[in-house]
Amino acid sequence: MEYFVDQDSIVRKIWGKADTILFIFAGAAAEFSLNKAVDWLYFTGKLPADPLGRLFSTVTYSRQIIFSERDSALRAIDKITGIHRGVELSRGSTIPDWAYRDVLFLLIDLSVSAYELLERPLTITEKAETFNVFKEVGIRMQLKGLPSNYAEYLDMRHRHLQQNLIRSNLTVDLYSQYRKHLGPVRYQVLKQAQLLVVPRQVQQQLHLGKLRWLIPVLWVYKLCRLVNLANFLRNALLPAAYKAQIKNLDHLYIQS
Repeated sequence: MEYFVDQDSIVRKIWGKADTILFIFAGAAAEFSLNKAVDWLYFTGKLPADPLGRLFSTVTYSRQIIFSERDSALRAIDKITGIHRGVELSRGSTIPDWAYRDVLFLLIDLSVSAYELLERPLTITEKAETFNVFKEVGIRMQLKGLPSNYAEYLDMRHRHLQQNLIRSNLTVDLYSQYRKHLGPVRYQVLKQAQLLVVPRQVQQQLHLGKLRWLIPVLWVYKLCRLVNLANFLRNALLPAAYKAQIKNLDHLYIQS
């Protein structure tokens, strides 16, 4: 059976643990809020109504593609493309290609930074492999202007961060929704997780601060993984509605 991503790929290791996915989710929540095209996410009303669910669905789709047999993964990508095309028809305009590229780029970047935070530094080869997987997703979506290699991606990623991020009223509204849906304690944990994985430009525009009090918590967390207490601590930081979903991500990885 041919898979979309090789079974021994570093990308499967990155996306195979709920811990890493949570940090990718946190970083995506930050950068999405600053993207100049965030109004597209507001158009249907789904993002402000359920910001955690909307962002979690993006991460879940990515993970589904990574662990699926190739034909199933391609169908999932086509479904995503179709959903976006439907939104474009409803609004009567087209989502710019740079906005699609931004999503791919942030998933590549956050895959690397989250894994390195929780596990170990990645080699250049492993980072390039991560880029290649998401580039193939972009090719299937028929996106234009994709970088040809990892080095070119790094350059484009830097330029995108300089050109396509802005703190707007929608940014402020989205963060108020995060706080509303998470509660004050989990909201602060979210911002700390973001501080540890997002690029410097995102940190600065969101005023995430410099005090990284989550670092010693992560040291304890890593130690707890050795004595099987990590799930307990992880679940203590999650809204009840998402505990089953996060637990299921680990279960799917074990079965894959």
